[in-house]
Amino acid sequence: MSERVVRDNEAEQRFEIWVDGELAGFARYQPMGADYAFTHTEIDDRFEGQGLGSVLVRSVLDTMRDAGARVLPYCPFVRGYVERHPEYLDLVPAEQREKFELPV
Repeated sequence: MSERVVRDNEAEQRFEIWVDGELAGFARYQPMGADYAFTHTEIDDRFEGQGLGSVLVRSVLDTMRDAGARVLPYCPFVRGYVERHPEYLDLVPAEQREKFELPV
């Protein structure tokens, strides 16, 4: 099994997933005080079909929870992940959920 590492590249404002030392994808964000707006998630074509997008987003959401931050899922992939994993719904501010078509 390959080594998978997720890290926050603050200079680029994105979380990155690395596989065996190669950048495989990222989730771009915009910090907004206590909120983080996630705007785009991308996995390189060479790494498609390995579930890396889910590994990346799960790690991002766990990091946000640990930091006490709130998530604004503008990115459809992040929004879809939260929708499929309701244990992360509390990270999206209740007053913002309707805008993202998430359960209030």
